[in-house]
Amino acid sequence: MPHQSVLVINPGSTSTKFGVFSRKGAEWLGALRHGDEELEQFRGRSALAQAEFRAGLMGEALKAAGYDASSFAAVAGRGGLLPPMACGTYLVDDAMVEELRLARRGEHACNLGAVLALRFARAGGVNAYIVDPVTVDEWQDCARLSGSPLAPRSCIGHALNTKAVARRFAKEQGRAYEALRLVVIHLGSGITVSAHRGGRMIDNNTPEEGPFGPDRTGWLPVRGLIKVCFSGTYNEKQLDRMVFGEGGLFAYLGTRDLVEVERRIDAGDARAAAVYDAMVYKIAKEAGAMTAVLEGRVDALLLTGGMAYSQRMISRLRGYLEWIAPITVYPGEDELRALAEGVFRVLDGEERAKRLWEEGRESGQGIKTRDALVIGLE
Repeated sequence: MPHQSVLVINPGSTSTKFGVFSRKGAEWLGALRHGDEELEQFRGRSALAQAEFRAGLMGEALKAAGYDASSFAAVAGRGGLLPPMACGTYLVDDAMVEELRLARRGEHACNLGAVLALRFARAGGVNAYIVDPVTVDEWQDCARLSGSPLAPRSCIGHALNTKAVARRFAKEQGRAYEALRLVVIHLGSGITVSAHRGGRMIDNNTPEEGPFGPDRTGWLPVRGLIKVCFSGTYNEKQLDRMVFGEGGLFAYLGTRDLVEVERRIDAGDARAAAVYDAMVYKIAKEAGAMTAVLEGRVDALLLTGGMAYSQRMISRLRGYLEWIAPITVYPGEDELRALAEGVFRVLDGEERAKRLWEEGRESGQGIKTRDALVIGLE
């Protein structure tokens, strides 16, 4: 009998989360934490330099749990900073690995996902995939113009969890995702608010836009930012860190931990309450913008991500948004499950795997894709 389980991998900056899933759900979950001392050897190097190190630790954990390379029907990794591409499940091949090696869209631990998946897949003689990477681009053309051709908007966001939640909601409602008009709010360390119509994510704020979050600034006053840039106080790297890593809650309150902020509010900290309320206000404001993108016709608002566990956060957002459409909450960032679901859609013939064309390059409509001939389907 062919194997019915898949291995899924989600590498983060200081962690590697992975698990074994069947069609019924998680069979086994693992998580590795990588301390500063461990990662010091890779400082200043490409994210892909960590592949052998992380794969070795994963292999040991899987072996201890009773799994080896031959245990899986397929392997999936978190998609990295690739060229713009359509949503879906993609076969990992040498062309994709080369794009990640070149890192034209930036270095990030998520670039390791496809490389790690391919290592384990080749050892087991099966296919490796990524699912709905962060560079999924389904925007309508008018969303791309920023106001200056010098700085066009570029689609990037939490597509994996966002699309998975939208599909999950549609299935629960007994409707096709393509028939729904949805606003999906991903409340994680980064906040992505997106508009969905016709089965496509037609607009969303990117990590450098939108509401501020635990450590990201979101939108900033342009002239104010220009003054900061030319003040002589910060270099380019420091400025980038200021807006993407040391902004938001951290800049105002010195912590990225929402639970800590709520604890301060409960203890009577007025500043913490004011900053918290401003963040919720800006999230709601962005949701209102995406409602306008959908011309005011919204079937549901879906709230997901780690901060969606907060009853205070959800209650405040309901107060702002309930008038738009019914709200459904999916707390947590279940990327591992979303990866597994994407692979099973391919294995079960519900979706055909795509392949990243090496000769495809960025364009207004995203990168070219083609159907992949994959093991088990042909």
